[in-house]
Amino acid sequence: MATSILIGIAGGTGSGKTTIAKKIIEQIGTDNVVIIPQDAYYRDRNNLPLEEREKINYDHPSSFDISLLIKHLRQLGAGKDVPRLSYDYVSHTRKILSGKVPSKPVTILEGIMVLENENLRRMLDIKLYVDTDPDVRIIRRLRRDIHERGRSFENVIQQYLSSVRPMHLKFVAPSRRYADVIIPEGGHNKVAIDMVVSKIRTLLADLE
Repeated sequence: MATSILIGIAGGTGSGKTTIAKKIIEQIGTDNVVIIPQDAYYRDRNNLPLEEREKINYDHPSSFDISLLIKHLRQLGAGKDVPRLSYDYVSHTRKILSGKVPSKPVTILEGIMVLENENLRRMLDIKLYVDTDPDVRIIRRLRRDIHERGRSFENVIQQYLSSVRPMHLKFVAPSRRYADVIIPEGGHNKVAIDMVVSKIRTLLADLE
């Protein structure tokens, strides 16, 4: 079955985008939904030395390979499977994993810059922005980067102040004006999630 519903979930680092995507899947079902993380589409910088890759501002829109992302989203929408990509945050390299990302009736694209790019926005049937307090987001980022990505406290704070926060203020936060729904409190906002799920079910019914 061709994927005909594309949902974009944007928001700052640690806002709860992935949690909301998982909540949607819990109600719509894994057979009907596939998640595409925008982070998997950081530009491939394998040709650069590690010390050069570490200097790149990964919170700027130019760090993403939007053309490849759009190509894969269109293929999924046409009912075709696409390569399964992943990004290694330690070596700063993009990898192709085994297996494929299958085409399903609903595709969820989640990432900080999902609503920043106009060409990407035009493809989205539902545009969501997760609006979570900055103090909550930085605490979540600290936990994730230290425990899951092996970074030091000092390194996380330095990156947050030098690039994450200024890029959020310049690109991410302004993109919420393009959202159909702004969701405060992330995955804890059951009312908003239920409303989104109801809309998805209506769109799915229209496909039948």
